[in-house]
Amino acid sequence: MNAAPLSLMLGGLALWAGLSLDNGLARTPPMGWNSWNHFGCDVSEQLIKETADAMVTSGMRDAGYRYVVIDDCWQVARNAAGEIVADSTRFPHGIKALADYVHSKGLKFGIYTDAGRKTCQGRPGTYGHEVQDARTYAAWGVDYVKEDWCNAEGLVAPVQYAKFRDALAHAGRPIVLSICEWGSNQPWDWAPRTGNLWRTTDDISDNWPSMLSNLDQSSQHRSVAGPGAWNDPDMLEVGNGGMTGDEYRAHMSLWAIQAAPLIAGNDLRTMSDETRAILTNPEVLAVDQDPRGVQGYLVSSGPPELQVWAKPLQDGSSAIALLNRSGAAAEITTWFHRAGITADSVLVRDLWAHADRGAFRREYKATVPAHGVVMLRVRAK
Repeated sequence: MNAAPLSLMLGGLALWAGLSLDNGLARTPPMGWNSWNHFGCDVSEQLIKETADAMVTSGMRDAGYRYVVIDDCWQVARNAAGEIVADSTRFPHGIKALADYVHSKGLKFGIYTDAGRKTCQGRPGTYGHEVQDARTYAAWGVDYVKEDWCNAEGLVAPVQYAKFRDALAHAGRPIVLSICEWGSNQPWDWAPRTGNLWRTTDDISDNWPSMLSNLDQSSQHRSVAGPGAWNDPDMLEVGNGGMTGDEYRAHMSLWAIQAAPLIAGNDLRTMSDETRAILTNPEVLAVDQDPRGVQGYLVSSGPPELQVWAKPLQDGSSAIALLNRSGAAAEITTWFHRAGITADSVLVRDLWAHADRGAFRREYKATVPAHGVVMLRVRAK
C-alpha cells in the first residue's frame, strides 16, 4: 500500500460530492449494534429488548450508538398477500411492538433482508417484493435496513439495490440503507448513489489477520466516502473473545480513522469493563464521527508491519494511528509533514491514554505494543 497524494484526496472528495446518495441520513458513520457476529440465528424479542436495555445502562447510547439491528432469521414466510411474516415463536408480539420498545429507549431500530430470492439462511428475500417490504418496514417503524446478497444468481447488483433504494425513498419513513454484497460487485463504483453504506470486504472474523485484511481492502476506496455514504469494512468484533485488548484497540482505532460505520457485534449484556471502555472511548469516537467526513489514509509504511495512518478533521487537527502489525513491540515515528501537518510546532494528545504528550516539531515517536496501536490527535500549537 502506498501513501495517498493530496491531489488524489482532493479529487476523491470532489467525486464523492457529485455522486453520493442524498437522502439526508447517515451524515456521520452509523453507530449501533447488530446481532449476527455473536448470536447468528439465535435471535429473539427477548434478546433485542435486553440488548436495547444494555445499550442504555452501559453508556453505549450516550456515547453515540443508536441502531439496534436484528440480522437474519427473524422472518419465516410470506402470507397470502405476499407480506413478510416474522417468527411468532421468537417474536410473539411482532416486529412493530419490538421497534416501539427500542424507540422508547431513545434508540433506533434496524432489520435485515436480502436482495435475492432467499436470505443467506434460507428465509424469504426481498426480490420481487421491494415496494411491499419497504412499506412494511416503514409501517413497523424500521429506521435501518441491512440488505444482503445471497441467492441472487442471475441478478445485477446495482439494479436490485437501486430498486430497494427507490422503494425505501417512497415508503414514508426515513430509512438508512446498508448494502451488504461483500465488495463482490465493485460497489464503490455505484453504491455511493444507492446506499448510505456498503460493504467493501468479505465477512470479518474475530481474529487479527481478518481485521487487517478488511482494513486493507476498504482503505483502497476512500475517494468515494463522505457524509451520507460510507465504505463499510464490516462490523466490530470488539469483545467477542478472539483478539487481545491491544488488538481490539487497534481494530477500533483503525475503523475510526477509516470513518467506518461502528456497529458493535458483541453481547452488550455481559461485556467486560475493558470492552465497554474500548467501545465508548469518547476521543476515539469523535475521530470516527468527525463531521468533515474524510476517510483516513495510509501515510507511510517503513517496514511493512509498522504503519502510520492519518485522518484530517474539521477543526484543522489530524488524527494519527501508529499501527504495529508485527508480533513484537516496536518504535514507530510519524513525520508531521507527511500527514499534511505544516505547523512549526504541534500539540500531541494520546487518545487511549487520555493524556497530553506536549509540543513537538517535525516528528513524534512512540513504542507501540505488538499487534497494537498508539492513537493521537495532533493540532497546531
